[in-house]
Amino acid sequence: MRIIFFGTPLFAVPSLKALLDSGHEVLAVVTRPDKQSGRGRHITACPVKQEAQKTGLMILQPQKVKDTAFAGELRQLTPDVIVVVAYGQILPPEVLHMPRYGCINVHASLLPKYRGAAPISRALINGDAATGITTMLMDEGMDTGPVLLQKEMKIKNEDTAESLSDKLSRLGAEILIKTLTGLEQEAIKPVPQSSDASYAPMLKKTDGLILWSKPAGELCNFIRGMNPWPGAYSFLNGKRVKILKAAALDGAGASGLVIKFSQNELTVGAGEGLVSILEVQPEGKPAMSISAFLQGRKISEGMRFYEYAVD
Repeated sequence: MRIIFFGTPLFAVPSLKALLDSGHEVLAVVTRPDKQSGRGRHITACPVKQEAQKTGLMILQPQKVKDTAFAGELRQLTPDVIVVVAYGQILPPEVLHMPRYGCINVHASLLPKYRGAAPISRALINGDAATGITTMLMDEGMDTGPVLLQKEMKIKNEDTAESLSDKLSRLGAEILIKTLTGLEQEAIKPVPQSSDASYAPMLKKTDGLILWSKPAGELCNFIRGMNPWPGAYSFLNGKRVKILKAAALDGAGASGLVIKFSQNELTVGAGEGLVSILEVQPEGKPAMSISAFLQGRKISEGMRFYEYAVD
C-alpha cells in the first residue's frame, strides 16, 4: 500500500517503524510543527519527526491540517491509505475521504470506551483491570468511526501512564499491520461502534491536583494515571510536590494529614485509608525516593498536605 503517516509523540513511533519494516511504501510523514521546550526554550522536533529524519522520508508540518494547499500536497501523493496515530489535530472531510482505503486510526482504548486524547490515563485513574488497542476507520466525529480490529491488554498494578503507553504503543504497531493486511485481503469489515461511549478529554496541568478527601485506593490510581504528565501534585510547607508513586494502606487519618513519619516513610491520611508516599519530585528538583526527599527536611507528624500553597 501507498501510505501517508500522521503522528507526533513517542506513542506513534513504533507504528511508523512497523510500517517501514512491513514492505508498505511510506510516501510521507505528517507531524506537528517544531516547538520550544525545556528551560532553555530550544526548538525541538517531536519524536515522530526525529524518527522520520533517520530514514530520509518526506516530512510535512502544516500549521493547520485544514489548509486547502496542504490537502493538495497530499492528493498529489495519491495515497491508498492514511494512517493516523496520536497526531493531535482533527482531519477535515477532504482528507478523510481522499485515500482509497480511507484513514485508519490507532487508538489506545477499547472503543467506544474512552474516546478522546487521554484514554491511557483515564483507564488507570478509574482502576480498570484491562484496556487495549482499537484500529478504526475514521469519520468526522471524535473517535466515532467503525471498528476494524481490537485487542485487549491487562493493566498491571505497577503500571503508570508512561509504562502502559509504551506497551500499548507496541501493541498498536502490531495491530496496525494486521489491519492493513486484512483490508488488502478484504478480510476485515468495519463494525459500527455501540452507543455506550465514554470520554477521556485532553489533560491540563491543573488536572493533577490531589484531592486528599478521596479514598486511598483511588488516590493511588490517580497518581499512576498522572505519571509522568501532568503529574499528581500537592503542597507541603508552601511548596508544590509531585507524587510519582504511592501505595494504599489500611488505617485512618484526617485527609492530607501526615500520620506517620520516619527516616524512610511518609504516610498521609485520605478520605478512606492511608497513602504511603514512595517517590516524589519536589518543585525544581529531579524525581527521588521518599527517603532521599525526607533527608534534611523539616517534616513531622501532624503537618498537612494542602490543595493550595500554604506557608
